[in-house]
Amino acid sequence: MIRTPWMRSLLAAACVAGAAFSQPAVAADSLKMAYALSANSHYGAGGKAFAESFEKNTDGRFAIEQFGNSALGGEREVIEGLQLGTIDLAILSTGATLNFVPATGVFDIPFLMRDLDHARAVLDGQIGTDMLGEFSKRGLVGLAWGEQGFRHLTNSVRPVRTPEDAKNLKIRTTENPIHIAAFRAIGILPTPMAWPEVATALQQGTIDGQENPLSVIVSAKLSQLQKYASLTGHVYAPAVIVASPDLFDSLSDEDKQKLIEAGQAAGAAMRAYVDDVEKNGVAQLQAEGMEVVTDVDREAFAAAVETVYPEYYKKFDKQLIDSIRAVQ
Repeated sequence: MIRTPWMRSLLAAACVAGAAFSQPAVAADSLKMAYALSANSHYGAGGKAFAESFEKNTDGRFAIEQFGNSALGGEREVIEGLQLGTIDLAILSTGATLNFVPATGVFDIPFLMRDLDHARAVLDGQIGTDMLGEFSKRGLVGLAWGEQGFRHLTNSVRPVRTPEDAKNLKIRTTENPIHIAAFRAIGILPTPMAWPEVATALQQGTIDGQENPLSVIVSAKLSQLQKYASLTGHVYAPAVIVASPDLFDSLSDEDKQKLIEAGQAAGAAMRAYVDDVEKNGVAQLQAEGMEVVTDVDREAFAAAVETVYPEYYKKFDKQLIDSIRAVQ
């Protein structure tokens, strides 16, 4: 529940009066935080770090209630809830935000980021800061960048090492036209689908596979549903910690800064999770029975999607794309 500054003043007065008469303290202001994956995922790690930071730094005046596993709806519904003020906070993929903040789609261009160090330098620098500012133009408040890692391909039909191996596989994607155009260039049959529907579609054979970072493949236990994982690393996947304008505008300047700091703590926790899963995730998937293809011909995949780049230059500023590539 979001309370106005006037209501907060009344609550503060009530706390003082209550203390004077040894009455119970007023309950913390409860805030709803939503994300698509479980508490055991990188999203959950970010949510936990956010809550610990904000609750501690505001002396318990706020309590963050976590809603994982798309409990408050898919990411589109969550973003709409943030805009309406029915949801206070969220951790989101850029696959969802680009439909509301189109500029964020630039980070989803295939083979744009060289590695994790490059991607983090981009997001931590002026480019990332400017992009967070774009959220305010769309009825959202971008607090900080989180992380999912590089996206890889899984399927249950055959191991994929080359673009030829991937042809005609029906692969679930997000509702992301940037990804969809690249997959079509490779010869994949992209199938946009909300995340809560994916497990059932895999079980029923409606789709052959999906693509996600190791952090998702591991935490969502896709080894129970898919036979092959190919480390294509075709797209870097950031995440973003977002607040409702209703919540943000109701806070004092001091608490706004603490909310931003909590977002940064969430982002750091997500990166730590990704670092761990990059070190141990492949071995875990193999132990769970998945065949993990590590000798993927990434240069061949990059060449296959190069034909789509003129389309990306029409959608995004070529100078911005070039400046992202140039970050060291």
